Amino acid sequence: MQLNPTTVKSLRSKLDWTQQQLADACDVSLRTIQRVEKEGAASKETTMALCAVLEVRQGELIKLDEPINNDVKSTPTKSFLAGVVISSLISFALGAGSVLLATN
Repeated sequence: MQLNPTTVKSLRSKLDWTQQQLADACDVSLRTIQRVEKEGAASKETTMALCAVLEVRQGELIKLDEPINNDVKSTPTKSFLAGVVISSLISFALGAGSVLLATN
């Protein structure tokens, strides 16, 4: 399972724990915690142990492509807007063509 390494490290830091302390609490090896905090790679069992020890839901540990910043409103990208415009134009053209064919 792919976790967000930054989130795991941040939650551990909030507890003021070392990686070894987290590993002991989760009953996993130090190397496992190091791998999770570096690569985000974790088994389902490790993920469940982390959730229990860190007192978070699994969804909070799942890897996201971009960090969520609730203070900033997201804006659509240019490519997304271009896709919407093109899609709208195609839909309009098909609709207009259908109407013209139906009236003839």
